[in-house]
Amino acid sequence: MNLLNDTIWYDHLSTPIGNLMLVVDAQGLREVWFETGKHRKTPDPAWRQDAAKLAFARRQLEEYFAGTRQHFELPLHPLGTNFQVAVWQALAEIPYGSTISYGELARRIGQPQAVRAVGAANGRNPLPIVLPCHRVIGANGSLTGFGGGLPTKRFLLEMEDQVARGDLFGPLMTREQSFRLG
Repeated sequence: MNLLNDTIWYDHLSTPIGNLMLVVDAQGLREVWFETGKHRKTPDPAWRQDAAKLAFARRQLEEYFAGTRQHFELPLHPLGTNFQVAVWQALAEIPYGSTISYGELARRIGQPQAVRAVGAANGRNPLPIVLPCHRVIGANGSLTGFGGGLPTKRFLLEMEDQVARGDLFGPLMTREQSFRLG
């Protein structure tokens, strides 16, 4: 047993959408958690808190929220079934500032009849924001479930749209304003 390869590290990151918990192992970033909401988790007691181990992910997420990063270049290690991993890999291909439907995502992985299964895999994405599940919306254009809550999903989509349009100085809605609308 190699203790270093079995170690999991975590740290917290303050963002415009609230605190996130970042989780990494020797192979890469494993999880990004919202520290509030219905899917709130706590670190396993065996994990080690270490900001230095998460510096690579912290820097890129900070750049994303500052509007200067549109694509992540991180070693990733999400754990899931082959089907889930295929869905998560397809999420990474959704361009910044755009959205697709669950049906389109199912077509992109070559399983057009698996819309519900794709939705379930999207909902289990352990790396929200990095693997942008927030860019998947209902076929009618409606915002649908998101682990960070619909106001957070709305905030992320509006932020990306604003940056993609080059409007760096426009009034970006605060998370609190987004909550009042949602």
